[in-house]
Amino acid sequence: MKNDLLYMEQIILNTIQTDGWFNKGGYDMRTTKIFKRDFTMVVIGQIISLFGNAILRFALPLYLLRETNSSSLFGAVTACSFIPMVIFSFLGGVIADRINKRNIMVILDFITATIISIFYISLGELPLVPLMVVVLMLLYGISGAYQPSVQASIPLLVEYEVLAKGNATVNMVSTLSNLLGPVIGGVMFGYFGLTPILFLSIICFIISAVMEIFIHIPHQKRKMETGVFATVRNDLKDSFHFVKNERPIFLSVVGILALFNLVLSAAMIVGIPVMVVQVLGMSDTDLGIAQGALGLGGLVGGMLAGLIAEKFSVRHNYIFLLICSIAAFIMGVSLMSFVPKIIGFWAITAMSFVTMCVSTMFTVSIFTVVQQRTPVHLLDKIMATIIAILGCSQPIGQALYGVLFEILYAMPWTVMVGAAIVAFVISMLSKGIFYHLEKEE
Repeated sequence: MKNDLLYMEQIILNTIQTDGWFNKGGYDMRTTKIFKRDFTMVVIGQIISLFGNAILRFALPLYLLRETNSSSLFGAVTACSFIPMVIFSFLGGVIADRINKRNIMVILDFITATIISIFYISLGELPLVPLMVVVLMLLYGISGAYQPSVQASIPLLVEYEVLAKGNATVNMVSTLSNLLGPVIGGVMFGYFGLTPILFLSIICFIISAVMEIFIHIPHQKRKMETGVFATVRNDLKDSFHFVKNERPIFLSVVGILALFNLVLSAAMIVGIPVMVVQVLGMSDTDLGIAQGALGLGGLVGGMLAGLIAEKFSVRHNYIFLLICSIAAFIMGVSLMSFVPKIIGFWAITAMSFVTMCVSTMFTVSIFTVVQQRTPVHLLDKIMATIIAILGCSQPIGQALYGVLFEILYAMPWTVMVGAAIVAFVISMLSKGIFYHLEKEE
């Protein structure tokens, strides 16, 4: 299954944080070599590792859905698997700041290959649902801990003047993997089943780990003054203290966005596989195309965000949420009995693209405002806290929608239409919040 919107939001955030570094001080970045040995090996390793990750995260939930034919189990398992990703994103940032980043990447890639190997051996020997819960939680947790090391290594491997280009390169690799992984994974799963995907992903992670052994990433040992969990707790405390006293409007923004994630983002994450596979009875390849549309939407949205950033007022951000609500409504209507299944499929695919494109532009807009109004020394803490809060709301929604799709299996359109209506109301309520966000300097 396609990773959720949170992952895409993080990709976009990492990209926009580097804006304005091009031609800094009149320096022409084109004269600086970016693809030096170590950075090139990191990029190649990311291509291999992220491809293996993308096809795996598509295939495993799909296998669960196919084997159990239960949307409630599907929703519950995906909800459980998402939680470690949020938690370990925090911990991964703290660890990456104190341990050699090369070693973190090598160890985690080898561990991932080992987990998949154990999963393959255990498949058919252990109960599927508990096995899938454990494996997905481990894989998503590792992914959350892995990415901070990659992002933190970039400034150490490329020169200051081309840092933006370095970030853009790595993030483009991530985005393309999220675009191509579901498509290729869908074709492979449809024709060959799960086993070849497991073997291919194991090979990808082993190759990536071996390559990373030979990467030199500068590292200066830092003593951890407090434990990892204590550090995370202190970061959260600093973040909430700043927001409460200096930027209370941020609380309203985060609250409305968390609610929107709970209502609509979660519906998309669970709903797209259920609608395409269970309701419409489409092929695994078709599901790959529908979820690949999410990746393409994120790519296009990131490009458009830069073009409209200065032309689009913050107070109008509610329009993005309204468009997402309308897209969800169209998805629901496409499931009605009078709509031919092939038309319903392409409607869902098109609306997946629209939703991700618009949500990406929205994310860039909101995060840019937060960055502009947050002190530099608190920026990482504030952004990590916001992303974590937004991410925590989604697992609840995922579990809920899994149950709703199962209870209302005879009228699946009611789930998406209902979610769209609630999301529409939330969007209208957000209008006043974004107005005050624009006015508060």
